[in-house]
Amino acid sequence: MRIATWNVNSVRTRLDQVLAWLEQERPEVLCLQETKVADDLFPLAAFEELGYAVAISGQKAYNGVAILSTLPIEDVQVGFTALLPDDPEARALSEQKRMISAWIDGVRILNLYVPNGSALKSEKYPYKLAWLSCLQRYLDVLAQQGEPLCIVGDFNIGLEDRDLHDPGRLTGGIMASEPERQALSRVLAERLVDAFRLFEHEAGHWSWWDYRSGGWERDRGWRIDHIYLDEELQARATGCVIHKQLRGNVQPSDHAPVVVNLAWPPDEQGDDDSAAE
Repeated sequence: MRIATWNVNSVRTRLDQVLAWLEQERPEVLCLQETKVADDLFPLAAFEELGYAVAISGQKAYNGVAILSTLPIEDVQVGFTALLPDDPEARALSEQKRMISAWIDGVRILNLYVPNGSALKSEKYPYKLAWLSCLQRYLDVLAQQGEPLCIVGDFNIGLEDRDLHDPGRLTGGIMASEPERQALSRVLAERLVDAFRLFEHEAGHWSWWDYRSGGWERDRGWRIDHIYLDEELQARATGCVIHKQLRGNVQPSDHAPVVVNLAWPPDEQGDDDSAAE
């Protein structure tokens, strides 16, 4: 199973680019962020014509997430309140459409658009930290269900210095501050691992290039689009790549897709000890 994540920065503006990439790559699952469209205006038909079922949670002009899949999409859950119904903060934080999950071929896939935070002194910064804290509580509940888990999305955090093109200047600022990094580390705990870092340990790999200051032209990027896998799925990961070339499109998103390859579903005969008896 190939699972992809892509912040498309408006699905209607980039629709032709997304469709072309899907026709070429055919991942079983594509998770989109920043779709920036209300549900009734989402271009469902275009994806369904390619054989993709779609689960969406959007709002006009801002945020928005979606899951596209060639496999059946089951048990769709939207926002924190799906697992934290009695948490007042979870209800408030779910008003912005930033989270959707689904059960797909035996895997719980959770698609996130983590708040940017804007600036360290902005009121959006504590909102981001509160959102990450709520995500931690949400995952604590989700872990009790024992489902194989893959979390993808635009995390708006360069977790390590090697994820930044200029760590000497950027570390400590927004998207690379210590409180943000610690908050994400608490979310991951011991249960989730960065799929990309299973295969590539060096710096110099980016998934986002700012539209400003010639970020793309000078290859001054960040790696903020991540795929995290639980222990069961880590063992089945066979590769994880950033499709950097799409950032060079005409009128591109400022993000590139990231794709993980999983050997899935498990080989029932090989994984079932009783089969050999």
